[in-house]
Amino acid sequence: MSLLHGDAQREPLAELSRFRGEFYSCLTARSDGLFELADAVLCDDGPVRSLAELSLVGEHRRGHEGLYAALARGEIDTGRLRRALAAVPLPRAADGRLVLAIGITCWLRPAARTSPQRILCHTYGRGKDQYIPVPGWPYSIVCALEPGRSSWTAPLDALRLAPGDDTATVTARQLRDLLQRLITAGQWQPGDPDVLIIADAGYDAPRLAFLLRDLPVQVLARMRSDRVLRRTAPLRQPHILGRPPRHGGEFVFGQPDTWGTPDTETVTDTRLYGTALARSWDRLHPKLTHRSSWAAADGTLPIVEGTVIRLDIDRLPSGATPKPVWLWWSGIDATPADADRLWQAYLRRLDIEHTFRLFKQTLGWTCPKIRTPEAADRWTWLVLAAYTQLRLARPLAADRRRPWEKPSPVGQAHPLPRSPGLPAHPPSDHLPGPGTKTLPARSRTTTGPKEHPADTPPRRTHAPQNTASATTNEEVSHSTTPPHRLKIKLGIRPMASGQVRLRLAISSESCCTWAGSASRARAT
Repeated sequence: MSLLHGDAQREPLAELSRFRGEFYSCLTARSDGLFELADAVLCDDGPVRSLAELSLVGEHRRGHEGLYAALARGEIDTGRLRRALAAVPLPRAADGRLVLAIGITCWLRPAARTSPQRILCHTYGRGKDQYIPVPGWPYSIVCALEPGRSSWTAPLDALRLAPGDDTATVTARQLRDLLQRLITAGQWQPGDPDVLIIADAGYDAPRLAFLLRDLPVQVLARMRSDRVLRRTAPLRQPHILGRPPRHGGEFVFGQPDTWGTPDTETVTDTRLYGTALARSWDRLHPKLTHRSSWAAADGTLPIVEGTVIRLDIDRLPSGATPKPVWLWWSGIDATPADADRLWQAYLRRLDIEHTFRLFKQTLGWTCPKIRTPEAADRWTWLVLAAYTQLRLARPLAADRRRPWEKPSPVGQAHPLPRSPGLPAHPPSDHLPGPGTKTLPARSRTTTGPKEHPADTPPRRTHAPQNTASATTNEEVSHSTTPPHRLKIKLGIRPMASGQVRLRLAISSESCCTWAGSASRARAT
């Protein structure tokens, strides 16, 4: 990166300076040590590997002991820091609404047997179609999604799940507090579109929508392909005795004969996925029972209606076989434009996975071996603050592209740059470009074995001497050596300084000789 001195705008610089000042004010104990630690994360030459190495960065003026003391005994006013994150400029969708993505990522600590409040985390990708529970600290993180061809997000909140917490209840409380902060900061005002919350299949979307029903939000989440929903109960016919039904016919995701005619159907041509077919069915709800998260509910359970969208595509960029995606939206009476907007918004949820990857692989979120969960929370907030500063500094920096890379517009620097020195694509086997000097090909001639003169006796092979004070030369040769047989000579000579000098010579009868030497300390 390089700063844009002449074209830099004052507003982004002022916003970045304001956030840094507010961030420093949030550090109530060991403030200098924590602030310099965040700057060390930002100014490190490469990915963060350990906390001790951060103490060697020039921006960190304290030793490694002060670094660990700041994490162990420092204090952060998380309430004020949450309000500061909600007050920064946030990205918005094309229609001006805020789109929030929520996800749970785990800080795995399988070997930390003395660390408290660890719970089993579901880890995928460690085997084919299976997961392994690993002890760790799961964190629920909320980010604002950005439109366009960018994977940047705006982290707004992070909350560690304690043992025994219900995911839907904790997530609803976290989102409720966040929306109150956004309204207080002026990010949402009466008359604005409802905030769209996007979640994956691990969340109970109907329960989440029920707990947030008094807020201006809409919930969009993916559902598993084995779910069964119910339609609206039919009108009660006259002269029919008995209790009226509360649920209609079944809508089984895996049985197309139960779907019926979709309410909307759209076809969209995409660049990566080919033809995308989106069909929606209105007013579908799950049949709730007094189990799981609804076990403590009193009385009759509610009916939470929504819209189900099925997305079918032709292909995947990876070449794998595409599977249908089922989405549940808390709104009803969806139009074809709503269906297209919703499934496209869900695809942007994958940006939060790139954010988690940047946290762990570049900013070193899960690299430190921290014992207490309180210190882990402090380090998590430092990583979120460092990432926010990177996002706010985007308009102030230009991407330094290499000659073989395409130019990037100002303000669209990628959060995960390529490794230095590697081209954007594998090297091709085309002809060299203009100005490249080519050497003529050298023809190889086969020669026979070297003959000794008649008056010269053949060279004898001497056995190596097993003494440390003499030079040992070992030659591998034979009088019946065929052509192109290599000769290897290894010389070992002790030196007065206590080192041993090695000399290796490789020669062939049909090519030139290569020799090299090196000095090594004598083994004790």
